[in-house]
Amino acid sequence: MNHNNKNGSSRILLIDDEEIMHDVFGSLLGREGYQLDSAFDGQQGLEMFASQLYDLILLDLMLPGKDGMEVLRQIRSLDPHAVVIMITAFGTIEAAVQATRDGAYDFTTKPFKNEEILVQIKNGLRKRQLEMENYYLKQNFQAQYSFDSIVGKSSRMQSMFRLIQQVAPTKSTVLIVGESGTGKELVAKAIHNCSNRAEAPFIAVNCGNIPTELLESELFGYKKGAFTGAVATKKGLFEVANLGTIFLDEIGNISIELQAKLLRVIQEREFRRLGDVESIRVDVRILAASNEDLQELVKTGRFREDLYYRLNVIKIEMPPLRKRKEDIPLLAEHFIRKICDENNRAICGIEKEAMEVLLDYPWPGNVRELENVIERVIVLSPKGGDISRDTFPPEMVSASEALLIADELPEEGISLRHAVLDFEKNLIIKALQRTGGNQKKAAELLKLNATTLNEKIKRLEVNVAEMSG
Repeated sequence: MNHNNKNGSSRILLIDDEEIMHDVFGSLLGREGYQLDSAFDGQQGLEMFASQLYDLILLDLMLPGKDGMEVLRQIRSLDPHAVVIMITAFGTIEAAVQATRDGAYDFTTKPFKNEEILVQIKNGLRKRQLEMENYYLKQNFQAQYSFDSIVGKSSRMQSMFRLIQQVAPTKSTVLIVGESGTGKELVAKAIHNCSNRAEAPFIAVNCGNIPTELLESELFGYKKGAFTGAVATKKGLFEVANLGTIFLDEIGNISIELQAKLLRVIQEREFRRLGDVESIRVDVRILAASNEDLQELVKTGRFREDLYYRLNVIKIEMPPLRKRKEDIPLLAEHFIRKICDENNRAICGIEKEAMEVLLDYPWPGNVRELENVIERVIVLSPKGGDISRDTFPPEMVSASEALLIADELPEEGISLRHAVLDFEKNLIIKALQRTGGNQKKAAELLKLNATTLNEKIKRLEVNVAEMSG
């Protein structure tokens, strides 16, 4: 499978410290319609390879710093399907044999003939294409199941599915962004399940639910005697996830101090347990997620800029449910089947008026809120009966009914979404006024859990301070 640029040409990376080689290949490959990226030492080449998908790599054997053989081994560890052609002025049989033994596709010497190197490149690209097509054919069956819990037929979701399949086989760090309840962890699991790490651990860490003072020891572990109560050495979650994937949810909540240590793990792939002086090396793929705008956190000094760019190699954006309403009937059917199966209930249908309520509601809690609503109505509906609008939570039905009153509907029409949001905001304000700003009691009045109410307060910009006291 080729990863092509807008002109349809294959993307090639040249790693060579000689300026003239970049000029020669730039001219030669440009005429053939290939896109060439240039790196002038091994470290730069590895960083570019880790952040961009390449069809073929031209790699000089003699490089400053990391030599070509070491770079070759690291490239092959990042992508076992990588096609690498080694280039050297020292064309010994031993070097050629060792390079092919370490995974090089082919080997050429300086000075080379243009026609010969072009044939090598063409054959290497064909090999890459055949290998990737075979890989993705094998992955298709697995991918179908990996996406079972991420339901959607909208164009946004189909684009996201394709992106997951594209990035899953790589080692690249992925940042998943979106509002609470959109399914960011499901995306992380799908990436893991479609990767060559699928048989290894997938460790999910909610950085927002673990107190700052405990999160470091959870991630990195500690040595016996590191602090009072450390009666035995404990492995951290990075160590547990070795050879697999670690998913850092709500990463915007971690402290600046811990961000510095996390940056080191991403850069060096090693860390120290609390109280230990020895470093532990790990091979862990890092996926992160945030419902906050990390760029805004960078501007306000709450998030390190260098860490943000390390995490934001590839970004996947989860659309809110209100922006993919065509998926609501499909999601409702999915949750009905799932919840009926879990509760040994006959599969029920959903009345037309009930579906209209689902389609009209703005879903501030996204897919998670939809699932909770479907579970509630199934439990409260008569066994074997279809879901009706009367079994929905009062705030949903009331919002819908309020808009159907003829004398309140302006001649020029009304924005249903804005009207529902205003109605919801007014209800929350009234509940907070009645409880003197006590969010827990207000949540009880509105039949919501406290976390959901807090998310709504933030999204609707309700000033709680005005209602306290």
